[in-house]
Amino acid sequence: MSENNETDDITGVETTGHEWDGIKELNNPLPRSWLWGLYGTIVFSIGYVIAYPALPLINSSTAGLLGWSSRQNVANDIASLEQGRESLGQDLVATDLNKISGNPDLMQFALAGGNSAFKVYCSQCHGAGAAGGGIYPNLVDDDWIWGGTVDDIYLTLKHGIRYETDEDTRYSQMPNFGADGILERDAIKDAAWYVRSISGQEADLEAAERGAIVYQDNCAACHGDSGEGMHDLGAPALNDAIWLYGGSHEEIVAQISKPKQGVMPAWGDRLSEATIRQLSLYVHRLGGGEK
Repeated sequence: MSENNETDDITGVETTGHEWDGIKELNNPLPRSWLWGLYGTIVFSIGYVIAYPALPLINSSTAGLLGWSSRQNVANDIASLEQGRESLGQDLVATDLNKISGNPDLMQFALAGGNSAFKVYCSQCHGAGAAGGGIYPNLVDDDWIWGGTVDDIYLTLKHGIRYETDEDTRYSQMPNFGADGILERDAIKDAAWYVRSISGQEADLEAAERGAIVYQDNCAACHGDSGEGMHDLGAPALNDAIWLYGGSHEEIVAQISKPKQGVMPAWGDRLSEATIRQLSLYVHRLGGGEK
């Protein structure tokens, strides 16, 4: 017994010699359940160290008798997933784009992959929700410059638009009617008023009437007699309220005078065939795809 130990008068139990504010600590033994729990954890820890990876080494750790590895399990799971995806990817490439929707599993695979790929490769320009913005087209409406069928979208994705390094890129060139002196400034202004009138916007009707003649002589061959546009030529519709470079009179005048020509990368040499197909189906399903 320590010289500071004594026996508690009430309980008759020896104290530890520790005292706080007149409260003395009794030297009671630990409950049996606690002791057995402690001994059990010690035995378990020894068994764990023997069976599983546990002790760190310089470049690795002890492997354990069971050879278990969480990293290897994850690697095996990833390999299994990749194998399944590879099989679906092969089916995706081998199936006609227009028939994939008839296979629910394959379509789900395509849309899930397209969603992920869009966030990585397309959202920087077209936005996370594909609504576009600025000079980048909205992909969730029903207005398509080069066509909105799944085949059209696939072709645009694969070969791009005005992408010089791809021989099959989609290409259209609107003349610089003002910068190259093809039309006088007043004729361009009249044509712009006409375009505003056929798109249902406020316009100078007298100028628009003169602009109708200018339009038919210079613009209808690409944009259509009624401004409906032509997908084959990459000529946008002018008779709706959707504008890529702005629909005010001043903005239309500027576009006629010296048009902006957008460029989209060709993804055929950057992404796999399966990924391009996934993106094509995903964009087509965003809400504005054509049949």
